[in-house]
Amino acid sequence: MSCDAVAFSAMLWMASFSPGQAAGPAPAVLQQPAVPPSVAGEPLFQDIVKRAKQLKAETEAYRKTLAGADPAGAAKALKGFDVFSGKITDLSALDMKGHVTLKERGAVDDLKCILRGISQDLPEKLTAVGAAKTLKDQDLALRDMVYLLNDNVEVITAPPQPAA
Repeated sequence: MSCDAVAFSAMLWMASFSPGQAAGPAPAVLQQPAVPPSVAGEPLFQDIVKRAKQLKAETEAYRKTLAGADPAGAAKALKGFDVFSGKITDLSALDMKGHVTLKERGAVDDLKCILRGISQDLPEKLTAVGAAKTLKDQDLALRDMVYLLNDNVEVITAPPQPAA
């Protein structure tokens, strides 16, 4: 089931209850939702984390080259940006592969949806970096890229949580 379908089903389910409606009897034993296994040790996800960390460092280095310049000035050409763009595209594809892998396993946790979202957001952030006209816009786009790459690492390395 797609993430959108799950969200829609949850919305309908929550809407079916009215505030004054009495809840049914509580179950005798509350069962905790199962915590999904961590994927952080699997080769695909280790590769994603490694690449995201490297690209985050490269993005931070780009930001340092902009420091101290007039924010209203024209955006700078970033050295090796074509290679950087290719690496971002590759990471985006790996994130989508991670999403598909988890989906095929029947994963119900948020990680598969987050990976899909990151896969879709990376090209958008890359386009924003390339389209920036001023140093301020360029720095903001790079900052957003840093945050996204950091999220890419943290969602995989964080301890798994049961489905919400």
